[in-house]
Amino acid sequence: MESRVQKALENKQNGYTCSQSVICAYCDLFGLDEKQAFMISEGFGGGIGGMQLTCGAVCALFMLLGLKNSTGNLSAPDSKALTMRTIRDAAQKFKERNQSITCAELKGIKTGIPLRSCQGCIQDACLIFEEYLNSQEKQLCNVTDANLA
Repeated sequence: MESRVQKALENKQNGYTCSQSVICAYCDLFGLDEKQAFMISEGFGGGIGGMQLTCGAVCALFMLLGLKNSTGNLSAPDSKALTMRTIRDAAQKFKERNQSITCAELKGIKTGIPLRSCQGCIQDACLIFEEYLNSQEKQLCNVTDANLA
């Protein structure tokens, strides 16, 4: 899959929030048009509603992982455990790269020393999502190869 990091960074330059920047770069993979993705993710900017809580780029990463993992089974939600585990893993990866997933900490609000720029957070969220997609593709190929042997 072609990297969509550049598209996400361009979205940010065009005034999108961090969450909008990330989710809109991948929305077509899930049958969402960009306007829908833009609207859904709007309130997650600035660390969720501007409260500087969980980074908006990280929130978008979580939304994308939910879109990728959920079975969408409304009558018997059966994919929650896998999705939640996947999100915890992604949060840990982001935290390993950036020391935090919290907007205020990433921006250095209290310390005056930023850990990462918004552009850097957007880039890392995209790269973590792409790593996940690539690992899923490899697993699928390995299962297919094993079935052919």
